[in-house]
Amino acid sequence: MRAAIVTAPGTVQIAEVDRPEPGAGELRLRLEGCGVCASNLEPWAGLEWMTYPTPPGDLGHEGWGVVDAVGAGVTGFAPGDRVAALSYRSFADYDVVPADMALRLPDSLAGHPFPGEPLGCAFNIFRRSDIRAGQTAAIIGIGFLGAVLTKLTSDAGARVIAISRRQESLELARHYGATETIVMDDHYAIIDQVKALTDGAMCERVIEAVGKQWPLDLAGELIGFGGRLVIAGYHQDGPRQVGMQNWNWKGIDVINAHERDPAVQMRGLREAIEAVASGQLDPTPLYTHRYPLDGLADALDATRDKPAGFVKALVMFA
Repeated sequence: MRAAIVTAPGTVQIAEVDRPEPGAGELRLRLEGCGVCASNLEPWAGLEWMTYPTPPGDLGHEGWGVVDAVGAGVTGFAPGDRVAALSYRSFADYDVVPADMALRLPDSLAGHPFPGEPLGCAFNIFRRSDIRAGQTAAIIGIGFLGAVLTKLTSDAGARVIAISRRQESLELARHYGATETIVMDDHYAIIDQVKALTDGAMCERVIEAVGKQWPLDLAGELIGFGGRLVIAGYHQDGPRQVGMQNWNWKGIDVINAHERDPAVQMRGLREAIEAVASGQLDPTPLYTHRYPLDGLADALDATRDKPAGFVKALVMFA
């Protein structure tokens, strides 16, 4: 099979490698596609703790496809079933996954891309956010996660203030239900605008979905007394400082909303499948850029550089 190998920072090679065989309790998937995650950018940039080359297909964890073979002891799946899965070497034609980390996709989603991991992640973040009707929630960073969270938060009856750098991202937020939008360009001007929009009370909920220092600082300023600050950004490129004096004075809850319990991860994936299949959520406008496997380097560069109109890249397999 073909598999992508990152051989050095900013360099990817497509190699022919042995197709993996499913072990006991595993499925082999013939992948239809795999989303590109912002968490791929640290290995792509070459952070000091990375080693190269990466294993074949490594970094790809947003795959979906068709069951190709089942290992011993697997029940509930058969070759031909179309599934979303939480696997980790899906920048390749095939991947293997424990059967309990895959969910069958309904027929209504046939032909539609389904990067299950980030969709499930959004639903888990939303649950941890404890959004309630009537609250004001600021969402900082309107990329893929921020847009889905805007939709879920708006549907829950909360007022959403969307904050992002690009005007097109703010338009996307309005499409998904944001009531107010603010350009993320001036720290103190943003604070003043949110203060005016909330009569000085600030926000009951703030979701930081960027993964950088400044948005984290901003989140601490926008949260109101006794509120909940939810960290959805992926802060894995180095240490962060936090305004503990401010956090402590306000008596806020701080939630790191990335789930690592497989059962909870699968709960989010299950909720995402149900929401998309029922029409509650249409993520189609978020899949803005598609690349073949041999275009993975371009997909990673686009995820980093965010060209005009970019929200999320998908690597698609013929």
